[in-house]
Amino acid sequence: MPKDKDNKEIKKGGEAHYGADQIQVLEGLEPVRRRPGMYIGTTGPDGLHHLITEIFDNSRDEAMGGFCNDIEIVLLPGNRVRVTDNGRGVPVDIHKQTKVSALETIMTVLHAGGKFGGEGGYKVSGGLHGVGASVVNALSIYLKVTVHKDGGIYYQEYSKGKRKSAVKKIGSSKFHGTIVTFEPDTEIFKEGIVFDFDKVVEHMRQQAYLVKGLRISVIDARQVTEKFDESEIFYFRELGLEALSQTFYFEGGLYSLVRFYNQFQKPIHKNIFYVEKKVDGVESVEVSLQYVDDISARITSFANNIYTSEGGTHLTGFKSALTRSLNSYAKNNNLAKDGDDSFTGDDVLEGLTAVVSVKIREIQFEGQTKAKLGSVEARGAVEDVFGTAFSAFLEENPDDARSIIMKVILALRARKAAKAAKDSILRKGALEGMTLPGKLADCQSKDASESEVFIVEGDSAGGTAKTGRDRRTQAILPLRGKILNIERARLDKMLGSEQIKNLVIALGCAIGDTFDISKLRYHKVIIATDADVDGAHIRTLLLTLFYRYFKDLIEGGFIYIAQPPLYKIKKGKEIMYFYAEEEKTKYFAKMKVSENEIGEEESEDENVENAEAPAKDKKATGKMDFKKVEKYSVQRYKGLGEMNAEELWETTMDPEKRLMRRVRIEDAQKADQIFDMLMGTDVPARKSFIQSNAKLANLDI
Repeated sequence: MPKDKDNKEIKKGGEAHYGADQIQVLEGLEPVRRRPGMYIGTTGPDGLHHLITEIFDNSRDEAMGGFCNDIEIVLLPGNRVRVTDNGRGVPVDIHKQTKVSALETIMTVLHAGGKFGGEGGYKVSGGLHGVGASVVNALSIYLKVTVHKDGGIYYQEYSKGKRKSAVKKIGSSKFHGTIVTFEPDTEIFKEGIVFDFDKVVEHMRQQAYLVKGLRISVIDARQVTEKFDESEIFYFRELGLEALSQTFYFEGGLYSLVRFYNQFQKPIHKNIFYVEKKVDGVESVEVSLQYVDDISARITSFANNIYTSEGGTHLTGFKSALTRSLNSYAKNNNLAKDGDDSFTGDDVLEGLTAVVSVKIREIQFEGQTKAKLGSVEARGAVEDVFGTAFSAFLEENPDDARSIIMKVILALRARKAAKAAKDSILRKGALEGMTLPGKLADCQSKDASESEVFIVEGDSAGGTAKTGRDRRTQAILPLRGKILNIERARLDKMLGSEQIKNLVIALGCAIGDTFDISKLRYHKVIIATDADVDGAHIRTLLLTLFYRYFKDLIEGGFIYIAQPPLYKIKKGKEIMYFYAEEEKTKYFAKMKVSENEIGEEESEDENVENAEAPAKDKKATGKMDFKKVEKYSVQRYKGLGEMNAEELWETTMDPEKRLMRRVRIEDAQKADQIFDMLMGTDVPARKSFIQSNAKLANLDI
């Protein structure tokens, strides 16, 4: 028997005992159900939609191998999703190793699939580990696979990753392909199962661009109540659901994708560059680009059709070849003037829209998220293929080449001017001891992890917030009016804005090439604007600034939007706050309060009629006695300045009670398009967007 330091026996099963009987071995797909976040990232909406992606990726890999050209994704009633393809069909014969059908092996065994090489497997695949289908199966209360293959129709059903029966043949077929229908398990996805049609459509549109000649349909059939033949391929296309469906098919590949990205931009050259080529060690290198009249760069990269948000070796090779090609062309054609330095990587990226895609057999990513490509051979392949083709493009299209070089030269000179302006500001700041802005009411704590800054609108809200805050951890920075729209403003112009300069100095992490997130003075940067049109505009201007110049703060989870209450409701001495119109409506409905029992309270001065007002003559006016009916008084807040300090603390600033929204980037491409459209110079596109979405706006005028 083991003993402790005092020579006392430790009983088996006691708190200090640790032996073989404490080691658990999870079998089958139980690890997935125990720790779903390890496999799909989250059990929230993103993880829920990832299930569709995993099943779709198997069909897409068939298409990448040349075995499939049609995929259909259908949202069904009852939280079910149906994914159909016309590929070869999942094998249904007996697997030598597992002694059950290959279909059951793929669906119930982790790390089983045709993505590990071998004859007949996939040359190129987005899946590396063979866990996609089995993970979806493990996290579904219902899953059914129907296979059309070799003249027959086969199917198998599962629940929570376990088969309900062996594979069965249920008929004959002249088609080939696979149908997977699944229903996520509410025990896993406790936040609710609601599939976002638009979210699915956006992902599938991108995938259609990446696989030339692949037709992808997304159909919302959640309102269809008729029974259908579950074994029939592409059944829902015949139901006339055009208003609830989207179909994508592109022959142009990345060429078409660049044109789509630039639909709200003004190109500076006519021809879109495009190249696709296979080289040793890499199945495909595909690159397309076009420069536009803008100062931001939009570069998207993919590896085996997986979006690599952090880039990687393929992007490194692209940037290196781009810089070298443009420098060489400018020098050889005497386009750069004396005194101009060689172009840097930042110069050649300004205004660039580019998509880089590689397909590699034995692909390697850095980390579990597949966000960064690590395959060494990708850099040389992209550098060679793109560099050669782009140099030829410049020679063959001299007008386009000249426009591109002039754009880059402008970026170079603007960079120098911005650097001079920035250095001047920083030198001035250093001489002043980097004095914090006078408007900033800083917090006492110097620990960034517990410090937060509220960016508020105007001196009135600033004064209230300064009085109501926790001085130890909460800082207040009032902004005067609307800040500069930086969507098309260079750094030198930005730093000439007093409001933006104050904000940059207050944050402490600098900007541009001197940005250092480790010097951020507050780990919560909270935008607290009024709940009106002007407040929404100021919030949008700030988000534009953060997205374009402080994206690391958003990605690090440091940017928040405060949620002050919309209504204060009083009943006698009881005070309640409601943060949305729906909350107030539901409360009054629950309490069965009629309109006659609700009065308005416009301000804390109570200068409107209230419960203390003289009674009115019901007979003379035809109205009920005001004293008796006004049991609830309602105040609609339009600005933070309308609250007193206690109210602002209790509802908006108290960490124990407040509501805040953390700003995230879910779709970088979509975010770029929205900022371009709403904050850029394309007035017709912005007008069209406003007209199309006007009915969705909730304006308080």
